[in-house]
Amino acid sequence: MSVSAVPAVAADSSVCAPLAVLGRDVTVPLVTGGEVTYAALDYAASAPALQRVWDDVAAYAPYYGSVHRGAGYLSQLSTDLFENSRTTVAEFLDCREGDQVVFTRSTTDSLNLLAAALPADCQVFVFETEHHASLLPWRDARVTYLNAPRTPDEAVHTLERALADRDPYGPALVCVTGASNVTGELWPVRELAAAAHAHGARIVLDAAQLAPHHRVSVRELDVDWVAFSGHKLYAPFGSGVLAGRSDWLRAAEPYLAGGGASRKVTRRPKEAGGGVDVEWHDSAARHEAGSPNVIGVYSIASACKALTEAGFEELVARERYLISKVREGLAEVPAVRVLSLFGDDAPRVGVISFVVDGWNSSHFAAALSAEYGIGVRDGLFCAHPLVRTLLGGEPDEPGECGAPEAAPGEKSLNAIRVSFGAGTPDEHVERFVRAVKELVAHGARWNYRTEDGRCVPDTSAAA
Repeated sequence: MSVSAVPAVAADSSVCAPLAVLGRDVTVPLVTGGEVTYAALDYAASAPALQRVWDDVAAYAPYYGSVHRGAGYLSQLSTDLFENSRTTVAEFLDCREGDQVVFTRSTTDSLNLLAAALPADCQVFVFETEHHASLLPWRDARVTYLNAPRTPDEAVHTLERALADRDPYGPALVCVTGASNVTGELWPVRELAAAAHAHGARIVLDAAQLAPHHRVSVRELDVDWVAFSGHKLYAPFGSGVLAGRSDWLRAAEPYLAGGGASRKVTRRPKEAGGGVDVEWHDSAARHEAGSPNVIGVYSIASACKALTEAGFEELVARERYLISKVREGLAEVPAVRVLSLFGDDAPRVGVISFVVDGWNSSHFAAALSAEYGIGVRDGLFCAHPLVRTLLGGEPDEPGECGAPEAAPGEKSLNAIRVSFGAGTPDEHVERFVRAVKELVAHGARWNYRTEDGRCVPDTSAAA
């Protein structure tokens, strides 16, 4: 049942050209002088929008109209586009008959919506390895936090033991990531879903890092819900999805109360002070109150179509090639330690975190940006417990998500993350590997200082 190793990939990226994304020709200034094409290697935070998505949105923009709110032509057109986007997302996720697709603002919003819909006395089981979007929403439930497993098998066995020991035996929900936003490693989702269902629990998949890289089938993985964000799926900011079983969502009070969620509202005039009676929708509209983000919804649908048409098999093959280039390059630098839960052979998406001996992570990331035009992420990646576990730190040691406290040269409990995807050219990862080797071998070419918790170039003088 353990996850098999990723097969070796020949040094040939011709299986699939990078998809066209916005910003691919943007140049940025270097602190050492001159400009360079920006290498966006922070896809795990937000992927650049696909050119196809942007073109689709631009073509629709003149026809923008109020959704579900008017009899006019543009309103009807926008309503059709909005609901057809729901169908497109359901097809992209291979949803089951009867599943609902609810549009939200993000993965975080989706999981908070589900948290608000939990039945009474529901127990939630979540690994400490989760992104905060999956770790923190369950404030009104009884939560069991599971220790970080070191193999996929251990993850399944840990969950099975926890579910078997729960008391009292009642409704339960398991929340798990599909791919770690820190290590990029794939989790055994199908096996975890089977374990959850065998013990009478349901499972929600945080697919924020999985859906942009691999095909996600609700039916095949047998998960009850899946959540993801548009801004990681090559769509603009401000849109997300929660898709899956409808019963808990229909039974719950609306996530937001307002227009669109209500089917019928009547006064109670005979009561003192009046009052109203509300009949809420049973459909996805129940949790989509207010004027919806039709542009964001359409952009998600466009991205789903673009990725499907490009072919996930081809996209995965090319990404494995890029992963191999980065990992092989980092392996040639003894000072670099790549972070991993499941080991070097674990299959993963294009997300790799590491630390460099003798370097503060913020200082290293700042040098990559200022001297090479490479954008990466440093910090704890909104997964503080996981990164601290991987770095062997104490739970209360300093370190914030993206805002290290240590000055250049000082040790900090943070890491560096490089991430890439369907729009990444070979040159970006090649430049990154070369930059890492040069910085480790020769040091930074500029002086840096701490400003507002960040390491930034000191523009007053060169090194």
